[in-house]
Formats: sequence, structure tokens, C-alpha cells
Amino acid sequence: MKKLFSLVVAVAAMLNVSAKTETKIEVKAGGYTCTATFLSPTIVRVTKTPDGKAIEGKSMVVTMQPQENVKVSRKEDGANLVLKSADLSVALEKATGRVTFSSEGETLLREKSFTLEERITGADKGSYIAGQVFTLDADEAIYGLGILQDGKMNRRGTHRYMIQGNTEDYQNVIQSVKGWALYWDNYSPTNFDDDENGMSFRSEVADGVDYYFMYGQTVDGCISEMRELSGQVPMFPLWTYGFWQSKERYKSLAELTGVVHKYREQGIPLDGIVQDWQYWGSHYLWNAMEFLGDGFQNAQAAIDDIHNHNAHLMITIWSSFGPQTKGYREMAAGNHLFDFSTWPQSGIESQWPPRMDYPSGVRCYDPFSAEARDIYWNNLKRLYDMGLDGWWMDSTEPDNFDFKDSDFDHPVDGGKATMRRLRNAYPLACVGGVYEHQRAVSDEKRVFIMTRSGYAGQQRYGSNVWSGDVGSSWEIFRAQIPAGLNFTLTGNPNYNTDIGGFFAGAYNKGWNDGSAVHNPLYRELYTRWMQYGMFCPVFRSHGTEVPREVYLYGKPGEPIYDAMVSTIRLRYRLLPYIYSTAWQVTSNAQSYMRPLVADFREDKRTWDMGYEFMFGKSILAAPVVHAQYTPEKSVSVDAMSGWDKKENKDNFDVANVDFSQPRSTTKYLPAGTRWYDFWTGKQYDGGQEVELKTTIDDIPMFVREGSIVPLGEEMQHTGEKKWDNLEIRVYPGADAAFTLYEDEGDNYNYEKGIYSTIDFKWNDRARRLTVETRKGEYPGMLTERRFTVKLPDGQEKTVAYEGKKVSVKF
Repeated sequence: MKKLFSLVVAVAAMLNVSAKTETKIEVKAGGYTCTATFLSPTIVRVTKTPDGKAIEGKSMVVTMQPQENVKVSRKEDGANLVLKSADLSVALEKATGRVTFSSEGETLLREKSFTLEERITGADKGSYIAGQVFTLDADEAIYGLGILQDGKMNRRGTHRYMIQGNTEDYQNVIQSVKGWALYWDNYSPTNFDDDENGMSFRSEVADGVDYYFMYGQTVDGCISEMRELSGQVPMFPLWTYGFWQSKERYKSLAELTGVVHKYREQGIPLDGIVQDWQYWGSHYLWNAMEFLGDGFQNAQAAIDDIHNHNAHLMITIWSSFGPQTKGYREMAAGNHLFDFSTWPQSGIESQWPPRMDYPSGVRCYDPFSAEARDIYWNNLKRLYDMGLDGWWMDSTEPDNFDFKDSDFDHPVDGGKATMRRLRNAYPLACVGGVYEHQRAVSDEKRVFIMTRSGYAGQQRYGSNVWSGDVGSSWEIFRAQIPAGLNFTLTGNPNYNTDIGGFFAGAYNKGWNDGSAVHNPLYRELYTRWMQYGMFCPVFRSHGTEVPREVYLYGKPGEPIYDAMVSTIRLRYRLLPYIYSTAWQVTSNAQSYMRPLVADFREDKRTWDMGYEFMFGKSILAAPVVHAQYTPEKSVSVDAMSGWDKKENKDNFDVANVDFSQPRSTTKYLPAGTRWYDFWTGKQYDGGQEVELKTTIDDIPMFVREGSIVPLGEEMQHTGEKKWDNLEIRVYPGADAAFTLYEDEGDNYNYEKGIYSTIDFKWNDRARRLTVETRKGEYPGMLTERRFTVKLPDGQEKTVAYEGKKVSVKF
């Protein structure tokens, strides 16, 4: 029998009102038990279940333990029970169980209605389809949900069936410009809708309504609350912040190492290279986690060679196994394999469409099983023991082709649940298994994972999520920016895209000498995408069809080549700023990529701006996102059709493209501060659009007044030079502070307090920069260094620093 309960109509019900603890209120109404419980003064859990039933099991996402002695007052206010902390008031309507959240008399969020519809058939019989509707203010902007490819910043008017995919990932986290955030704690496929009826979540499998309300007051505060609820962000190694080269795929170890050698010969900075799929051999050996393919013999020598060239190697691993692999056999013996169709479907790799008369037999594994996660790591450890530096975890959605609803019925973790119930948490379980196993082996090497899918809480597992196999077009390029910003707003700061787009599609056309790398349309798009990618936590070029190695795009003195190389060199100069920001991400719940609304909420123009953002606290990144030299080409491609490499017959003849000619672009500077052009030092008032002259090598960047930005020297890799001669740029107009963070770079000793910080403080009235006494220490720490302090007007002074307080006055 279906159980339906709507709060739209007030129901006169027999009530049994009680308060089981001083931090919890509860009402029984219409056959349902509704509760609100304070976990902290600003975090509240709300549940609604049929009488006599409860939310089963431990949350996969929530790691927070309720704080002790949370001070709240309880009162009965007419129709409501009310719990109030110093920051937040929660009113639970006695007749309906409807909840209203408020602060200092201002309503933050109101429930409108909920439904619990019992599932009476199928593998999930006895559970419920759970829905909750909320009422938002008419002009209230909301953000989050994850990686969406619609190019929008504000999530109002969004309708999504949320199930993890190749290019869109969902986090069930939303936050409002009013300073609240909400995490909907459910892992089944979920509909999110915002329209005239309200904002709603509706999930396919649940024991009841279960969500967490967080009042962070600001964007940063909401992110901090989400991380307190679901886990903090460990530090990546220093070398991960350098430049990464990748493509689909290097077909031999000689080709792989040759790319590293070429970067070193050309003097182009590089810290990482990626070996994508099929180093294991045939599709029947899919994800063998061994170097078995032709051209991949003597892998240890190649790994050592890459390390000897001061670079690092990340390698692809999947959540599936081919039938001839050790992993497959071990997983099958434990009944840990799913039977749905996944990538690759055919065992014949050279033909498209797939030859289904030769099925690959590849099957995904069940990461919800602890035993299966052990088997996975035991196979992966073969690569770990060879010295691999990072894991490219592909298809962690996972890929599920020729989908049948019965695929959702498959039991997971020995029958404790169905795939339907846990579907969206699949990447969380996959990534968490690798992180926890590697941490158990050693603390001497930080875990670095890049993965194609993510779920709420995954930030605690040392993982960076990229936006999947997106196509190459200006429209898709632009969409990656708000996608990454909204992903960041769910609590995970680590995001990147395939620079240049994965499927080159219509741009895969030769030019003059027949090489697609000389196609001016693609060269402009790739260059501008790289200039945006420089502001992502992981700076990585990747794709298929058109080669991506930078040295193929010209030579010194040519505009495209110079633009790409200068972008990479700038990234390395910014390393002290970026790594210090990484420490703030870990220690202070900050983010690398910050939507403008995070810092300039009072300026309503920033509420829906998706193409400009703050990079750290000081730098306004405003990359060029429209073609200036060539026509734009809109390309629609999905993850499957992109593999159908039909000959491109589109005519893109462009005559006389001259990338050396200047162009112009218009950028908006948020109100509430003054801004300095990063390149010229020119100062602008905020709250206006400014027109800039640009060339192909220009990246519009501004620094807000009252900022300190440290810059390092140019280098070929992150370990080439010590930070003993830093340029400290001070941007006057307001007092400023910056903390320079340093540690050993690639272990977890920082968790034990083994690191150092140096505080820089600018007194604007006195025009004095003070470098405070160094705090902390670590092995190999610099004891003597120079800081060259520069102002935008050209003034500069150099000071020797030996760890004791010094000042510089202008």
C-alpha cells in the first residue's frame, strides 16, 4: 500500500510531542515521525520517517560526530516546537512536521511539503521514494549540485535527473546567496527541480527524508560547514601543481618517455605525464594493472627514466576488469562483479561500432564491499610498488551501457543493498578504497587521484575530479568554468578539465602541411583553454584526435607557441601563491577557484557571473572565452559518438589569420574594492566594465587592493629551484596579509605539524611591509633567503631574511 503524506494541506492529527535530548525536537503527525537535531550551533539534521521506522545504517558521506554541549534553547511557540542556538533557529510545526530555518528574525529556508511513497515491488520493496519541497525567495540565487554542462552559474530553474555520468556529476549539495547550504543525504538516482512549485529533491530509494541544513552565513562558511560535515581536504604533493601533459593515448613506453625528453630539450616546464589505457594489452586484459601490452616491456626502466628527468607518472586504472585478468578472477570468486554492459563492450579494439559478436566480457566491480576493495588494492599495489606517482581513475560513474532497470536491482556488498540505492556513491566508494589503502601502506607519499566522477564527501580522499570527455568547442569550453565553480561550491575544491577538449571533432582537420595542430581554429581554442586551465588546481592538457604536446604548436617567436609556453611559465612563477593557497584549502576550508559571489555578494552583478572568478583570495581570473581571430564552431558530441571517428568534411577555410594582431575584450570588475591590472599595474575602480587591449598571449588578470602575491622564479619543474629569492608583490589601498606556507612537499608530516609559515603584513597607512618571525620548521627548510618587495608603481626593495622579523618601508 502506498503511503503518501503532503504538507500542503494541514492535517489535524493526533500528536505525540517529545524532546528526547536537549538538541533534538520531534513530532509525530499523520503517521510520520519528524525530527530536527543540532549537530553543532549551525548544522542541523532533519529526518522524516514512517512511525516505528528509522533511517538504517551509517551515512557514507557524513563523518561528523555531534558536538558535545551544543547550547540550544527549547520552547513551544504556539503551533511550533523551536530549538534555537546562538546562530540559528529551527521551528518544527507540530501539526505537519514542516521545518522553518531562520536567523535573527530572517527566514532562511522553509519546507513546503514532503512525500514518502512506499515501494511495493522489486528488489527495493519496503523502502520509499522520498521527496522534499522547499520554498525559496523569488530572487534568491542558489549554487552547487556538482558538474553540469549547461553553462549556468545560478541553479534556479534547473531540472536534472541526477545520476553520475561521464561529463556530469552530482553532489546533492546546494547553497544559497542567503548564506545557507543543504546536503540531501541519499545516493540513489534523484530528481532535482526548481520551478514555480519550489525547489525539490526526489530520490528513488530511501528509508525516509534525510538532509542536513548548514548555516555558514557566507560562501566560505557554507563550504567550511560541508567539510566539517563530510571531511577535510588533504594536501596534494607540491609537484601536482606543475604542468601535466597527457593524451589518449601513448602507444609505447618509448613514446611516453620521449615526450618527457622533448619537454626537457625544449625548455618547456613539465612535472607530470599520464599513461592512459591499453598499456595492459588487449581488451580481454582490460585494467590488468600490469604492463603487458606490446611496446610496454621494461616498464620499470621507463618509470625510473621519467623520475630521473624530474617528472612524475600517473597511470590510468578503471573500476572494471577484463576476463583474462587476475583482478577479474579474484573478484568473480568473491561474487564482486556486476553483470551490466560497460566500456569497452567489444574485445575487438580496432573496429567501430563495437563488434558485439566478440564481447569483451569486461565487468565492473562492487566497491561497496570491503573485501572487493581489498582485492582491488592488492592488484593495484603491483603498480604502486613500481613507483607510480598518481592514479587516473577512469569510469568511476561507472559506464553502464544498454541500460536496463534491472541493472539497478543487482545486490551490492553481499546483498546489504541494491545498486539502485547506492548508485551515485559509486565513485565515493571507488576512490575511498584506493585512498585508505594507500594511506595504510605509507605516509611517505601523498595520495594523488584524478577521477572522472565524484560524490559528496570525496574531497577527503585526495581526489581531483575532471569534467569528463567533453568536446572541443567554444561553447563547451565556456561551460567548463561555471561547472567547476559550482562543483567547488559543493565542498570539493579540486577540479580540472581536459584542456582543449577531449574530442577535437570538427577541429580535427589538417592545415597546409596536413597536420591538425596547424589548424588556426583549434590553435586559438586550445590556447585560450590553456590560459583558463592555468587557474585550475590541476593544470593538465589531454585529448584525442589532435596531438596536444605544446612543442608541436610552433617554435619560439611564433604567437601560439609563445602564448602556450608563457602560460605554463606563469603557472610556475605562481607556485608559492598556489601552494600557500593549498595550505589554506587544507587548514582553513578555503578554495582555489572562487565564484565572484563568494567575495562580492553585495554586488548583485556577481550572482550569475560564470566566466570570471577569484583564484585564491587575491587574483581575479578573467580569461578570454570567445574567439577573437577565427570563427567559433559549435560542436555537439557525447561520450559515445565522440569515438565514432568519421572523416570530418566540414570546410573551415580561414585566410590570413594573424595571431600577432591586437584585439580587445571587456571584463567586469566587482564593486567594493579597487583593482590592479596584474600585467601593467594600472588601477581601476570596481563596479565597472573595462575594455582591454589583448593579444593571443594575454590572460586578463587583476589583483584586488590590499593584497600580497608572492612569485617565484621561472623553473622547469617544481623541484628545480628553492624559494630563496621570491618576489613579493604588494598592492596598496588597504591593509593586507599573506601567509607563505612551505613543507617537505610530498609526505604527510604536515599533519604532525612539520611545516613552516611566514606571515607578511602590509600596513597601508604606514606603507610598511612586515615579514614576521618564521613559525615552525621542517627538514631541508631554508634558513636564509631574499625577498624583493615590489609595488605596482615600480618601487622595489630587497631584504635579507633569516627567519626573524624584518620590515620594509616605502
